[in-house]
Amino acid sequence: MPRAVTAVHGAALVLTLAAFAHTLWYGIADPGHALAFGALVATGELARWGAPRGEREPAPLGAAGALAYALLGPSAGEPTTHGVFQVIAVVVAAQLLAAVPHVARGNGPGPDLAARRMLSVAFAAVCFQPLHNSGQSARWFGEGPYFALFLLLLLALTALCDAVLAALLLRARTRYPYGPLLRDELRALLGIGSAVCATGAVMAIGVAVAGLWALPVLCVPLLLTQVSYRRYAAVRTTYRQTIASLARATEIAGYTPHGHARRVAELSTAVGRELGLSGRELTVLEHAALMHDIGQLSLVDPVAGGATATLPAAEQRRIALLGGAVVRQTGVDTAVAVVVERQADPYREQPLSARIVRAVNAYDDLCGASVIGPLGALEQLRLGTGHDYQPEVVEALAGVLARSGPTALRPG
Repeated sequence: MPRAVTAVHGAALVLTLAAFAHTLWYGIADPGHALAFGALVATGELARWGAPRGEREPAPLGAAGALAYALLGPSAGEPTTHGVFQVIAVVVAAQLLAAVPHVARGNGPGPDLAARRMLSVAFAAVCFQPLHNSGQSARWFGEGPYFALFLLLLLALTALCDAVLAALLLRARTRYPYGPLLRDELRALLGIGSAVCATGAVMAIGVAVAGLWALPVLCVPLLLTQVSYRRYAAVRTTYRQTIASLARATEIAGYTPHGHARRVAELSTAVGRELGLSGRELTVLEHAALMHDIGQLSLVDPVAGGATATLPAAEQRRIALLGGAVVRQTGVDTAVAVVVERQADPYREQPLSARIVRAVNAYDDLCGASVIGPLGALEQLRLGTGHDYQPEVVEALAGVLARSGPTALRPG
């Protein structure tokens, strides 16, 4: 396990053990509030049932409830004294309880997500609870708009902490460049992340005024947001599956080897991350890589082995233009069609995504169409860097293969 992952998991475990020990020793303060917020977090975690794999925040209600408890000051005008360690203990206990049915189904929350959640909540509690319990926050900010701004600032810092941890853990496990990963995480905060933070702040303020009865009322907007987000994620998944099905048409018709489009898409995405692409750029790259050979369906006679990289340059460009025309007819993003159309141009005239698709497709073609093997295919690409392949793309490809093993994505 990478050191960064071990460090994050270790810090989360130490804080959890300290929180449980402190709570057991001193008892639970305000047990009614602990039970209410614990039930809210557990309910939110149970609501992650059916969340798409890889979703950044599968339990937004649980995250909002945990943040609200960390930022809880008074309740119905009466002071609370639960403190930092009790916040951690209640949140972790609720997560563990809610994880039981998920684990029973073989779909339990990953340790990275659990550690991130705990450390982010601990960060918010450490920033807020000591100030509240000492009375400093009331003296500095009062109970008006300045206090609300203070909560928003804490939430922004907590969201930034969570994004930094998420990018750090992903960087440690994938070894992709940290900058693009952090940009992806920060961009994700503008979606469901902002709803989680806003609901957490509103819950804390609502309970401060109206007491615990505010919790069920304030849960409804986020639950509706979660349902809408799940539907959007389902549509997006269906869209990608449609593109993947179109890409397989060349394999079913016998124009390209089995798995070629998938391998090119996976390796192109990895190379794109290596070169700093993120967000929509990676999505366009993946879709273009899946559909890069669709122009071969317009050919009367299939190319031997589907290896377009071995064809004359003029024929490669003709097939690419045919492919772009097909993609435009499918209703897929125009940017995908542009990449498909320009994948056979000289690399100095191509956008970066087209350079990546061209190099990765050539690598897979050369591995499958000859006995030179992965190292020989890379050497062929390096020999073509004067005109056909961008040197930086070829070296990024070599770096990705060196980490995953040179035969990891080679035709089987």
